[in-house]
Amino acid sequence: MSALILAVLLAALDQTIVSTALPRIAQDLNGFDDIAWVSAAYLLASTAVTPLWGKLGDMFGRKRLYLVSTTIFLIASVACGLAQNLPELIGARVLQGVGGGGMIVLTFALVGDIVAPSLRGRYQGMFGSVYGVASIAGPLLGGVFTDQLSWRWAFLINLPVGAVALVIAARALPSAGQRAKSRIDYLGSLMLAAIATGLVLVTSFGERWGWGSPAIIGLIVATVALAVLLVPVERRAAAPVLPPAMFTSRTVVFSSLIGFVANAGMFAVLVYLPTYLQIVHGVSATLSGVHLLPLVVGLVVSQYLAGRWAAHARLLRPILLAGLLANLAGLLLLSTIGATTGTLVLSVYFLVTGVGIGMVPMVVLTTVQNSVPTADLGAASAVVTFARSIGAAFGVAVFGTLLNTGFADRTRHLPATGGFDATRPDTITRLPAGLRDTALDGFAHATASGYLWIAPALAVGTLLALFLKPSRTTGEEADTGKETNPAADPAADPTSAEDSAVPAA
Repeated sequence: MSALILAVLLAALDQTIVSTALPRIAQDLNGFDDIAWVSAAYLLASTAVTPLWGKLGDMFGRKRLYLVSTTIFLIASVACGLAQNLPELIGARVLQGVGGGGMIVLTFALVGDIVAPSLRGRYQGMFGSVYGVASIAGPLLGGVFTDQLSWRWAFLINLPVGAVALVIAARALPSAGQRAKSRIDYLGSLMLAAIATGLVLVTSFGERWGWGSPAIIGLIVATVALAVLLVPVERRAAAPVLPPAMFTSRTVVFSSLIGFVANAGMFAVLVYLPTYLQIVHGVSATLSGVHLLPLVVGLVVSQYLAGRWAAHARLLRPILLAGLLANLAGLLLLSTIGATTGTLVLSVYFLVTGVGIGMVPMVVLTTVQNSVPTADLGAASAVVTFARSIGAAFGVAVFGTLLNTGFADRTRHLPATGGFDATRPDTITRLPAGLRDTALDGFAHATASGYLWIAPALAVGTLLALFLKPSRTTGEEADTGKETNPAADPAADPTSAEDSAVPAA
């Protein structure tokens, strides 16, 4: 478990750790025009390969593929740290995303292999806490490395930590038994990667290129066409990368949609709240992390409790509903923030939001894993992870558009003298004192309005959860088609962890 936790920590950190280092990277590598690709390349690659890693793990054994993906990630991290120009860095980030995507989805699937079904929620909650903390800690660590050492250490630090995780995993993870071998679904994998690429490009660059531009419209049309064509391709494939039977399961479909909207809301919070604190309240990148501690505490505690309660199948839907409602309440509270909102009030809002964020993701994953046969654990985990990754990109892109549009509308009357640019909130500091207060108030209201617009997505997720019917059986029971008595299952005893650490396959 320590090896898997380290892997999730590194893979999650590298989604956000470069955000505060981008200006320095652009300056050192002379690539301001294309600097956005440093972040987008990792997200694009990690999302595109997620289903393929999951399916390959089902076919060839997850331990073997996990070690391969971790090795790719570490080699690419060194390449990122040694890059001498922007194209080299972007190429290395693509390779790093390929490895990072495999690390995340295979870790979640490995939990399904080595942990008894009745305990999956508890362990998935641990990984969810790590993922949430990493999302906030990433920008802070990136800022510290950039200011105190070099932005290159944001990548090179992965090597010693990842090497430890790799050694532990190689020694401790149980090897898989015999798995059914079949032809790899190359066409389906290629089409799915293209669909993921189109979705990430649209969400990441829609505002920059123009939502009505020929490039964005062409990407949308091509992505939809590929999605339609993927259905007959997967139905004919001997070993489809996305088994069509999964999409006839209400549990898989609804859980994936819930994961999508929940991650959209989560990343809108995690990415833009630090920006609000730094611009409106004038705190440093490090202090913005301190202000967000209530959110982190709420996230970690709720993840832990939800993981323990999720051991009881009958509690899965109530936990999910409670988390979605708390998340929705948090977004509605954040929609009231302003330039003068006090620290104590913000802390309460952050705590409520953190509790809601923490209760949802791993309960969704546990619900899906407990509803499919063991042979499909990797593919099922990949479907949910894929939906969550696209949701994260969608949430960041949509909220960024709402924020920038709202801020520009509220500061349209301000003079463009002194270098102020409504599309760049960091230029607020160049305004005279009176105009600066107006701009700060406009940015705070634009942030609040963005959360108000995101809230309906969580409301839709809550409605979907009402119709979700988690399986009363678990992985092994789905294989046999009969339900077992959890009390009679020795693997359900937390004290027999070693006995449960065997592949379910």
